[in-house]
Amino acid sequence: MEPNAKIARIAPVAAPSGSATSGSFDRPPGSHAAEQAARYRLVIEEGPSAGSYVYKTLDRVTGEVVRQLPREQVVQLMQGNDYASGSVIDTSA
Repeated sequence: MEPNAKIARIAPVAAPSGSATSGSFDRPPGSHAAEQAARYRLVIEEGPSAGSYVYKTLDRVTGEVVRQLPREQVVQLMQGNDYASGSVIDTSA
């Protein structure tokens, strides 16, 4: 180092929010996302017609149905006698 060299003070750079440096240091990054993913459970049930299935994502803690495919309204339509694939929407002009 040169004898007349000056040392400049450098301001610390703030870490972006949501980065691995913020929050608790005792948990690895991404553990919150893993806990959230482990909270849900996929249940596959047989649908109202032969060969159809209903996929439900359940919250393990509350037992609540978070998401269902196909939706409940479509399952109700499938139970009707006049339902056929493609008959829900009239595409004729």
